[in-house]
Amino acid sequence: MLLTARSHCYKTHNGMGCQHGRAVPRLLVSTLAAILSIGTAFASDPAASTKKTWSSQVRDYAFQSLNDEHALSMAAIPLNGPGIEQYINADALMSPGSILKLVTTYAALETLGPTYHWDTNFYTDGELVGDTLNGNFYVDLGGDPKLTIERLWSTLSELRGMGISAINGNLVLDGDVFKLAEGLPVFDDNGNNPHAPFLVQPSPYLTNLNLVHFQVRADERGTQAWSAPSLNDVVIDNRVTAAAEGPCPARRNFDWEPIFHDDHRVTVRVTGELPQGCRTTAYLSVLPHEQYTASLIRSLLTDMGIEISGKSLLASTPEDARLLLKTTSPDLVTMVRDINKWSSNVMARQLLLTIGSEYRLDDDEDDRVAGIRVIYQWLQDKGVNTAGMVIDNGAGLTRHGRITARQGAQILQHAWNSDYSADLMASMPLIAMDGTMARRLRNTGLDGKGRIKTGYLENVRSIAGFTRDDTNTTWAVVGMVNNDPAWNGQAVLDRIIYSLHHRPPTGTTLSQAPTSGTEIR
Repeated sequence: MLLTARSHCYKTHNGMGCQHGRAVPRLLVSTLAAILSIGTAFASDPAASTKKTWSSQVRDYAFQSLNDEHALSMAAIPLNGPGIEQYINADALMSPGSILKLVTTYAALETLGPTYHWDTNFYTDGELVGDTLNGNFYVDLGGDPKLTIERLWSTLSELRGMGISAINGNLVLDGDVFKLAEGLPVFDDNGNNPHAPFLVQPSPYLTNLNLVHFQVRADERGTQAWSAPSLNDVVIDNRVTAAAEGPCPARRNFDWEPIFHDDHRVTVRVTGELPQGCRTTAYLSVLPHEQYTASLIRSLLTDMGIEISGKSLLASTPEDARLLLKTTSPDLVTMVRDINKWSSNVMARQLLLTIGSEYRLDDDEDDRVAGIRVIYQWLQDKGVNTAGMVIDNGAGLTRHGRITARQGAQILQHAWNSDYSADLMASMPLIAMDGTMARRLRNTGLDGKGRIKTGYLENVRSIAGFTRDDTNTTWAVVGMVNNDPAWNGQAVLDRIIYSLHHRPPTGTTLSQAPTSGTEIR
């Protein structure tokens, strides 16, 4: 099966959000209409609704939509009220997409603890003489999944408060926090943008999600282009022409082409036509992590009027270096919310490395492998059968990840009873309200009635989370569609959520069992 990722990225109050997959609005409107019409038919004809079990109706609808009886895997379990467990192909190993982030984040909450945080420390091996630091400036990176430009600015600005205006030494980045002897698995994306935000790899040198935000605006003077952060290693070649006032065009009408030079600098050439009063933007990852971080720190120091004379190097911090500055991340609960609400691949992958580094054994040489081992053992200790499960990178952005709907539902059952269930649930998108569920199931009476993590890869659609029915019973639900194509799988999964709310499977609605077909219970 050929799987291809697509991404729609947008700015949020927390930074950058990405919804993987290609939206098909007209088709989704029609499929949503089909969901609503089916729900109406159930309500208007109760006798017809009991001719088949709830899961039989879902299975039939899935077959009509996907033309493959094995394309849907589903499990739904009532947690705190009446209802009968529902399973369709629940033991089939499926590609889960981003719902795998729930496993990683739930594991992190229980193994690291909700108050876990990351420290980034700044040291020197030199001395202060007047307004000059004579010595190297070491940045001991702690693996922070979201060390933002704002936090770096706030921390580095303390140097000005200390009266320092010059650093007579090298900028040294220390990335010893992670061991990655086996390297990182590369996602084979068939899209046309290898610099997209959702493809950013984790790294001990990760800062600001390794992204540059490019913008172009048109006015009566023509067009102006700029980037944030403004890095010396990145230059914009603005070839966008200004046009008369008119509707603002979509971002896809502009071409952003990175050109890489032998001196490791990058020129980003942008072309297109932009009406006056409009702007267009793009987020791109165009520099290696260590180069990006060094360039970012140098840029911030320059903005503060602090000159650093030496080179940018990668090395360990000396044992006798003196601590100058420190920045501490928000707690793990905050990080988990960012990961699940906006489906951040790089943050989830960074979190997996953190689990591995914290539980590294003496003979471990790779923190990704160690993190996966820790999660498997944690699940097995809970009694979850992990046979066939493949976590791979912790984010679900992989061709190799596998899980069954039954395994996923069992994990959600444990999460529901966890001491940190509220923290995990608060991190998940609210139906029809925010995150990656903001535009789904609108006008169906389900606004805020469930918290659902979504998954999007080409040929993969998935959901996992908690939803309430109209008697206020909460259900753990996991649904995965693996099909070519899978775009209409979203309608099937939305139908499951809709039906669980408006017509939950109870003893009445499951009075007649099917005589054959896919596993149904």
